[in-house]
Amino acid sequence: MRKIILFLLGVLVIIGAYFASKSIANSKNRKRPTPEKVVKTVFTDTVQNTNVQIVIPANGNLVAKRRVELFAEVQGVFKRGAKLFRPGQKYSNGQTLIRIDASEYYASVQSSKSNLYNSIAAIMPDLRLDFPEVFDKWQSYLNGFDLSKSTPELPKMTSDKENYFITGRGIVSNYYNVKNLEQRLAKYNIKAPFTGILTEALVTEGSLIRNGQKLGEYIDPSVYEMEVALSKTYASLLKVGEEVKLNNLEKTETYTGTVSRVNGSIDATTQTITAYIEVKSDILKEGMYLEANLNAKKESDAIEVNRNLMLDGDQIFVVRDSILDIIDVNPVYFSDTKVVLKDIPNGTIILSKPVPGAYAGMKVKPFSDQNTNTN
Repeated sequence: MRKIILFLLGVLVIIGAYFASKSIANSKNRKRPTPEKVVKTVFTDTVQNTNVQIVIPANGNLVAKRRVELFAEVQGVFKRGAKLFRPGQKYSNGQTLIRIDASEYYASVQSSKSNLYNSIAAIMPDLRLDFPEVFDKWQSYLNGFDLSKSTPELPKMTSDKENYFITGRGIVSNYYNVKNLEQRLAKYNIKAPFTGILTEALVTEGSLIRNGQKLGEYIDPSVYEMEVALSKTYASLLKVGEEVKLNNLEKTETYTGTVSRVNGSIDATTQTITAYIEVKSDILKEGMYLEANLNAKKESDAIEVNRNLMLDGDQIFVVRDSILDIIDVNPVYFSDTKVVLKDIPNGTIILSKPVPGAYAGMKVKPFSDQNTNTN
């Protein structure tokens, strides 16, 4: 009996092994499921050619349009004035910036003026006798001669005899010597050439000032200029008087300026052209760093797209019947992030965002079509 049971168990094991092996063999012949083809969704735009304003980015530091470096042309002690000579001090037009002690020089000027007066007075008797017709005008000149005021201009000589007589007595040379001394005397007082502010002061009251010494810097804080260097490509695009938008680095403040000047030559080293942008604002300060966007010109029948949509060989992707294709374009201007294109027909559907792994012939689904299908 035991042998019969073992025999039946052996038969069952053999049969089970047979069917198991057959099942494994059949499983190898099963076809793998075909993966579902994925159609990428893309963002598109429809081309509508318009006039595109070409904007050239630039940046630079502000410099006062009117600025003066103050230098001494005479020597002396710096005398205290109505206002302290300190950075940030404001002055009105014509107000004295620096007064240098001119006591000694003033005395020599007065001495020369006195000598001139005496020279003219010495010839008056001769004029009364030899030139009675010109005596009155020279007498009037003497009467109006004031040593405390600027020397008046000599009377106009009406004849050669009078000219020879006056010149021969050395009066003309003495007069111009006095005027020269008076001009130098005026340099002991340095006055503000315009209403402005002192930005640098290199001397203090009581210090000895030497001839040729720099004293400070003075600017007009109402008008500034920003110098920008642009590629020579834009030389023909820049126009004087063109409005320019400027902003600070944080883009929290915006200003309006104009192109005041454009250099007539191109830098041979950098191949750039220099333009100057004039801007006025009470809150601007010299040395501020600003960014500018210059409106160079308008390009007609063009569009502006992101630079990352451009392919090598001046081509871009278009969508035709849900299939990607490539067309040639004509780029006319490149910026850091944008490119202006021409020769694209109106109504052409182009990609608005780049598609990784895109190729001509790739099947895609525009984002707008997906929204329609979903609805």
